Order: sequence, then structure tokens, then C-alpha cells
Amino acid sequence: MSTRLHALHAAGQSLWLDYIDRTMLSNGDLSRRIRDDALTGQTSNPTIFEKALAEGDAYDAQLATVESARSDREAFELVATTDVRAACDAFRGVYDRTDAIDGYVSLEVSPDLARDTDGTVAEAQRLWQIVDRPNLMIKVPGTPEGAEAIRRLIADGINVNVTLLFAVDAHARVIEAFLAGLEDRAAAGKPVARIASVASFFISRVDSAIDAQLSAMAAADPATAEALHALQGRAAIANAKLAYRLFTASFSGARWAALAAQGAQVQRPLWASTSTKNAAYRDVLYVEELIGANTVNTLPPATLEAFRDHGEVRPSVTENAADAERVLAALESHGVSLQSVTDRLLAEGLASFEHSFVTLLAGLHRKRAALASSASSTGAPAVVSL
Repeated sequence: MSTRLHALHAAGQSLWLDYIDRTMLSNGDLSRRIRDDALTGQTSNPTIFEKALAEGDAYDAQLATVESARSDREAFELVATTDVRAACDAFRGVYDRTDAIDGYVSLEVSPDLARDTDGTVAEAQRLWQIVDRPNLMIKVPGTPEGAEAIRRLIADGINVNVTLLFAVDAHARVIEAFLAGLEDRAAAGKPVARIASVASFFISRVDSAIDAQLSAMAAADPATAEALHALQGRAAIANAKLAYRLFTASFSGARWAALAAQGAQVQRPLWASTSTKNAAYRDVLYVEELIGANTVNTLPPATLEAFRDHGEVRPSVTENAADAERVLAALESHGVSLQSVTDRLLAEGLASFEHSFVTLLAGLHRKRAALASSASSTGAPAVVSL
């Protein structure tokens, strides 16, 4: 049993694994992590599924049974929903024990629907019905169109993981969508208890983008280099701390009290992209500096193992909020626009997930073709790679 991971959980932060594949679902690894690592949830996205499908033959048997008339998108949906349903079942004990606060597994709507409110709602509803588990969360990008979809899905009683949040103003928009969705549901006479949502705020990508900009500016103007280098590695945590401050302010007061009295849950901030991209930084930096009550950190396996080994726990997310404001103000004073950076990161994140999805479908097409060819020539499916 990992003392550090359990201490992190005891500090109010839920640990979700930012990875899924069929092997860990079938060989006992996920069950072990739930038991020994205080793991209370799991997330997936197109990039994760692309990697899972590309490695080994764990999916070949199921893919070999998919009718050739079904599209590659349908074949992917079949294997993805199978994995997510199995993961939901693995976490059902956590879900029941925490009274629907935790124990969720996330499945994302198709990335090409990020700017399509009606399409997002329709696909989310369909996936919700296919998986048919109360501890499923549907991932919806935090675009303006996504925010309207979130409101409608929450009103419909569907759990939502809002993904690809980089800016505090976008965070404010999806908090409003969540609250309004609960209010719509309550006004329709429907229960608001046991409806869950998280707002996935991306961390390390902010530092990667801003650090590169600061390095280029320092090289161009050596007189400012010391001041610019002093700001490196600080923007992402400052941005997240202000998002957490917004969260605490939003889920207080009369408006929230009226919903809480009906059993509503807060929409917890989830820290995503928490692996450290810069080798000069501590490898658990984006875990240690964002610990606090009612938060989630979705960790890739390597980061989880690093924290198990040497992570330190303290209630850090509420520390030095004023300093966070000063860091962002200093960046603006040097001409670094956080808004421009976060706008670009959102566009890049959407494009990256869509590219992964296209690549995944192309690889899936090749694998299905190879399996079909092998079956027709030998009567048995072959082991093939994407």
C-alpha cells in the first residue's frame, strides 16, 4: 500500500489514472491499483486509445468479430465502450462507497464535434445509453459550443467531464453551464443529487508554451533575461490556483446553497496534463503544487509512480494566491498574453485529439483488413499491429 498516494487522497485530492487499455482491465492491474494506490477514477481520450490499440493483440479477438459492413468509427466505439464499461464496473465499489462522489470513468465524444452543440449532445446521450453505467462521465470540450451542450447534458442527468480547459474565463463559462443545468433540472422537478461533473484544467502545456516564449524573448533582449527566466515554470500553477479560487467562490453563496440543499455536488476542478514536460522541473511538480480539498488529479502512470516514490503532500493549492496574480501580471507586463497562449493551446488541443482520432481510425482500418485477410486464408485471426 502506498503511503504517499493515500496521504494525497486524505488531503482531499482524488487520484484518477490518465490511461486505459484492455490488458490492465483483464490482468488484475487496475483492481490492484484501486486497492493499493487509492485510485478512484480513470480517464481516456483519443490519444490514449490510439496507443492502446496500437500495442499488441489485446483487441484482435473482438475486432475479428465486427461485421465488415460496420464502419471503422463503429468498430472503435465498440471496443472503447467495452473497455469503459469494464472500468466502470471495476470502480463501482468506489462509486457506491463514496455515494456517487467518486469512482468515475470518462469517455470522450468524437473530437470533430467540438464546435457542434447538437451533435455533442446527441453523441453523449447515445454513449451514455450504450455504456449504461451510473459512474460513466462523458467528456465534452470546454468550447463555447461545448458549454451549451454541458448545460443540456447536466439537465438530462448525464455526468460530464469538461475537458481542454486552459483559461480561467473558460472555466467560469463551464461552471455557469453546470449550475444552470442543475437549475434547469430542478425546475423540471427532477432530482439533482448524484449528478457529477469535473472541470479538467490543463496544466503543464501552459508552462511549455510560455517558457518557450520567455526563452525566445530573453535571447532577443539579454538585459531582461534574468527577469524573464525567473518567470519560467510558474505560469501554469498560478493559472490553476486562480481557477481553484474561482471554484471556491462559485460554489458558495445563496445560489449554490439552494442546489446543495437538494443534494447537488460541486463541479470539482480536475488537474490534467500533470506530467512534467521540462526535465529541469521536479517530476511531480504539477501534483505537489495543486493539492487541496475537492480536487482531482488525473495522472499518467509514470507520474503516479513518481509520486508514489517521492511525492510530498501539503495543502498547496490555496497557498500564495496573491503571488499567483503577481506572476500573471508580470508576464503581461513583459508582453506575454496569457489569453493568447490559452486560446492557442485550446486550438492545438482540439487539433491534436482530432489528429489522434483520424490516425486511430486509419490504423484500425488496417488492422481489421489484416484480420479479415488472415481469417479468410487460415480460418484463424492473425496477430497484427496498427
